[in-house]
Amino acid sequence: KQSVSTAVYGSSVSTQSTEAVVSTQSTGLTRILFTRKNKILTAIFKSKSVIELLTKNYQIYCSLNEIMVPEDLDIKAKINEILQECNFSDTRARTMSNDQFLKLLERFNANNIHFSS
Repeated sequence: KQSVSTAVYGSSVSTQSTEAVVSTQSTGLTRILFTRKNKILTAIFKSKSVIELLTKNYQIYCSLNEIMVPEDLDIKAKINEILQECNFSDTRARTMSNDQFLKLLERFNANNIHFSS
């Protein structure tokens, strides 16, 4: 049985635990998005606490997967890029479909930004 951090951030995950990882990450993303009602995603992801959490998660993921963390890491810019790439900058969480949530989660994961609950 894997620890939560290994299951969330690790690269070698069995098919059965993949569902648990997606579930854990989608729960983490949902908590962030619905902490403040009716805010657009850009405003939610500009919050100091969210930036700190995602920076920490990014560093943990990179450490566990032996990826060098850039010295000039600007997580805010990275998040803005992802939101603009998905056309979700001005979207409110309450108006998003399940497919849009999963698309957003996939884009964050593709950029080594992961969520945990």
